[in-house]
Amino acid sequence: MKFETKIFEEPHLEFGDKHHHPDPRLGLFEAGPLQTPTGDVVNIAVVGSAKTVEDTKRFFTEAAAGFQGKGEKHPNLHPDFPGLGNQNPFRCRFDIPDGSTAAISQTKIDKIRKEPHHAKAVEMAVDEILQELQTLDESRHRPDVAIVALPISLIERVWNAKVDASATVEKDDSGGSDAPDFRGMLKAKAMGLSFPIQLAWEDVFDEKASIPRKIKESSSRKIQDQADRTWNLFTTLYYKGTGRIPWRKMPQDGEFTACYIGISFYREVGGQQLFTSAAQMFDERGRGFILKGKRAQTESRGRHPYMTQDDAHQLIADALSAYKGHHKNYPARVIVLKTSQFREEEAEGIFETLNEAGTELRDLVWVQESYSVKVLRDGNYPVMRGTFVELDGKGLLYTNGSMPYYGTYPGLYDPKPLLLCPYKGSDSTIAQIASEVLALTKINWNSTQMNQKLPIPIRAARAVGEVLKYTTDQKVSSDYARYI
Repeated sequence: MKFETKIFEEPHLEFGDKHHHPDPRLGLFEAGPLQTPTGDVVNIAVVGSAKTVEDTKRFFTEAAAGFQGKGEKHPNLHPDFPGLGNQNPFRCRFDIPDGSTAAISQTKIDKIRKEPHHAKAVEMAVDEILQELQTLDESRHRPDVAIVALPISLIERVWNAKVDASATVEKDDSGGSDAPDFRGMLKAKAMGLSFPIQLAWEDVFDEKASIPRKIKESSSRKIQDQADRTWNLFTTLYYKGTGRIPWRKMPQDGEFTACYIGISFYREVGGQQLFTSAAQMFDERGRGFILKGKRAQTESRGRHPYMTQDDAHQLIADALSAYKGHHKNYPARVIVLKTSQFREEEAEGIFETLNEAGTELRDLVWVQESYSVKVLRDGNYPVMRGTFVELDGKGLLYTNGSMPYYGTYPGLYDPKPLLLCPYKGSDSTIAQIASEVLALTKINWNSTQMNQKLPIPIRAARAVGEVLKYTTDQKVSSDYARYI
């Protein structure tokens, strides 16, 4: 068996003025976003309880002056947030104008809390929030993006994390729960608004707010320090509020135009049928374009969803059509990533479409998230992020691990590798694919920390599935910002 190992350097990202840096935060600080905003202000609305609305407004005032990071030991991991003055990291202001806030009354919150049925309580909460958002959308205070600041009292009733966390997206089978997912339902119903929304828990804006232990444990949630969460929040608000890209994967010299497609499966609410969910990422702009596939097939006992040859052909044809509509030409290279094994009929359908479009370079990669083989490092230290081992044509890649730039391992548990399995007939070497997957883990505009596990096509496809399961015949937005 061929067994070779190497450690990839931390991939660089591109920011404004073609500046590049491996750290999203320092890159933004030094050069601003890749795509500068068309205006000088992002107008933000806030919907929540009376307390969370006030907390959010106070947080924005304090953020304008900046926050000190807890970076005594690891300054690159927890840097200061520099504030929002002139030449701030986003090159624009963030305002909550008068008249652009809405507080849900305590009477309505209490009614939701007292509703005994979880599904009904979730629907009631979604409807109350959506009503306030629609009122803002129809007013003269229509925002660029809205924050839904969830009070703890509401989180306790609607965020049933133990069931919701496994209820929506399928990894390799069609199991899971039919428990209603508050976030997915709200995102789906808010798709018709003229602006995207950002959900935030009460402790984002008030550090003294205490989230119940059972919710924090079941959702693996850990509150970040003030500077870190401010970096993350404003990066997300910039992306959603301006429609502009903060950074993208650093282009390589001589690199072909490429289209990345992530494929994931999800189960419709209340039924056993599966759909295909796909998120197509435009490499040239870093833009995400969403595609909704057709019903998937399953093997015996409902396990291992897959596409028919015709459906795989159509999904990729739709992706290429969207790409051509945006770029006026087909990509020279297409990379399809999936967390379940490619069946022969799926691959044939994809290859047929690529042949018809004249796309010569193609890579189909099965990304396995759990694998029994581990790499050990000398001493009592986690393996380095970027560690790659070639296993006879397959690749073991650590996208989490110790990071010299941070001076530590920023994770909570022992890092686990991805196993990358190219389908026969793929054009790139496994080392080339692994290097690209590592770079794609850094395209996450919900976080400015570098140790992300999954590449954006897979993560995006899953985020899309969590929302699309609550859409019926309504028009589905192609804008990735509506799903994260």
